[in-house]
Amino acid sequence: MHSVSIILGTRPEAIKFAPVIHALREDPCFEPVVVSTGQHQQMLHETLCQFGLAPDVDLQIMTPRQTLSQVTARSLNGLGELFAAERPDAILVHGDTATTLAGALSGFHHNVPVIHVEAGLRSGHLASPFPEEGNRRLIAQVAALHLAPTMGNRDNLLAEGINEATIAVTGNTVIDALRWASSRSTSFGDPALDDLDEDPRTVIVASAHRRDAWPHLPEIGRAFAEIADRPDVRMVVPLHRNPAVREALLPSIGDHPGITVVDPMPYLGFARLMNRADIILSDSSGAQEEGPALGTPTLVISNVTERVEAVEAGTARLVSTLREGIVSNTVRLLDFPEEARRLSAAVNPYGDGRATERTMAAISHFFGRGEAPEPFAPEVLAAV
Repeated sequence: MHSVSIILGTRPEAIKFAPVIHALREDPCFEPVVVSTGQHQQMLHETLCQFGLAPDVDLQIMTPRQTLSQVTARSLNGLGELFAAERPDAILVHGDTATTLAGALSGFHHNVPVIHVEAGLRSGHLASPFPEEGNRRLIAQVAALHLAPTMGNRDNLLAEGINEATIAVTGNTVIDALRWASSRSTSFGDPALDDLDEDPRTVIVASAHRRDAWPHLPEIGRAFAEIADRPDVRMVVPLHRNPAVREALLPSIGDHPGITVVDPMPYLGFARLMNRADIILSDSSGAQEEGPALGTPTLVISNVTERVEAVEAGTARLVSTLREGIVSNTVRLLDFPEEARRLSAAVNPYGDGRATERTMAAISHFFGRGEAPEPFAPEVLAAV
């Protein structure tokens, strides 16, 4: 039996790791241990609970207004003590957060193989998204197995000199999680949205929280308010818990009659909200994958993206972080429905619901069991 430590600390990691954790627990050849750093303590635990999961180990590193350095250092210290006491056969990390970087470094420090799920994403700009782009480049240098969602992600790794034999193209497990959630979400989970299904207005789900967008958040908030000034629009903003985000956005959107501000939603309710939305307007990495999977036109609040597949497929569009770009692109979709329909074409470049299956096959093959999985190749699929 192979002991595997799954390191997570944020809500997106919980969502994308949940199908893998369940699969590992069901496989008698693996003994998974879920380790939470607590980087986003409340949101992480709420999301795991939605999937019927809980951490086996919780480092509880979260403190108010902690810096990236503090998150990384506290995670490294906690993981170091954990792995010094009991060394796993492998460490699984996901994506590009401070928790992910700390998990990969700790594995490297303790000579434990690191398996990187959602590997190979690159924007080509070190400062955007920050710190994610730097984190994932660093993680690639110490990972023993790279599970790339797409062939483009694989090509990024090959261009950096990563050994092709250590790469598997799996699709993204977020699609597996979204399919599971979409079949179970029966309410939005917030009384403020109880009337949403009957609202005749165009529903826009909007959010912004990434660190590289922080200097632009006041302008982004003003853009949200300008769009919501239209009587045919209802905007729903699930607001990140980070005080820096709230303080920047709330002055513009907090009392706007066309904007419903809610706290971060349970994942089942949020999946239903995205499915109800007519437009998604966000800097969220997950939205760039989930929106196209749902066939919802997705506008990305950024100048660059590491998730180029949806842009290339025409189901997502970069709109910058400036008020003019955000407003003009959104208004264009509102005024020209045929353009919105083109963006809502059900093209799913990120997965077919079998990413977990391929991930398990790749991990098993890494341990000398079974064949390597056939690489994921996207097709034109119906929205989930």
